[in-house]
Amino acid sequence: MAEILQRTIPYEVTFGAKLPGISPLARDGWVIRDDAFAAQMAERDRLIRDIPQRVHADAGASVSAKDDVLEQVMGIVSKRDGYNVGNSAVTRPDRVTVDLAGDPLLVAARLIQEDLCLHEKLGDEHVLTAGVMCFPASWTLSEKIGRPLVAIHGPVDSYNGDVAKRVQRLFDGIQIGKPLWRHNALRYVEPDLFHPRSEDAPRDHSLDAETGAYIRSEHQALVRMPRSGAVLFAIHTYIVKDV
Repeated sequence: MAEILQRTIPYEVTFGAKLPGISPLARDGWVIRDDAFAAQMAERDRLIRDIPQRVHADAGASVSAKDDVLEQVMGIVSKRDGYNVGNSAVTRPDRVTVDLAGDPLLVAARLIQEDLCLHEKLGDEHVLTAGVMCFPASWTLSEKIGRPLVAIHGPVDSYNGDVAKRVQRLFDGIQIGKPLWRHNALRYVEPDLFHPRSEDAPRDHSLDAETGAYIRSEHQALVRMPRSGAVLFAIHTYIVKDV
């Protein structure tokens, strides 16, 4: 596919960073608009239109939690230059108009560059109850939806029992209006934003830590929704050439 790249990544990337590696984030800092906005949003719209079953999933998320996400996104974009917010539709900075009718999480994901994964507390653990994941980095939404944090991170070697407990405590402790963030960084041979990979698939040779032509980094934010108490995992994807 055609390259959709940012000119730079606005933070110093660290390869092989330990989990969870969390830092405080500005209240609205989880919604980022960068120089790849128009191209990434066009690709998001294409994926949602052409393969909706591969980029959107819902395992019984509460309507209140999804409404909470859209309300927060609307509150942020209404204050950002380039957005025209109406009662029934929003026109984005790329001049594409998004109808506000429909699944609230899916509508929210068409307004901003971030992929959105909604986690709700069910019993003792947070479960991924709904998600819009247009730009997966070597995983698939279908294999994660409806699963708790431990099962979601099963393929991650460094996600042991101690880390799992720390991450669950982290989800429990996130405060309203005080989001947190971390980043990852990997080298890829291909620039594809939609880069799914099954847990059972053999090693992905499009990813090569030594010779990758591109650096891919996810700005990963954790945000407590104020009304429902759900935790939103918002992922902003950067891809730049590895020079």
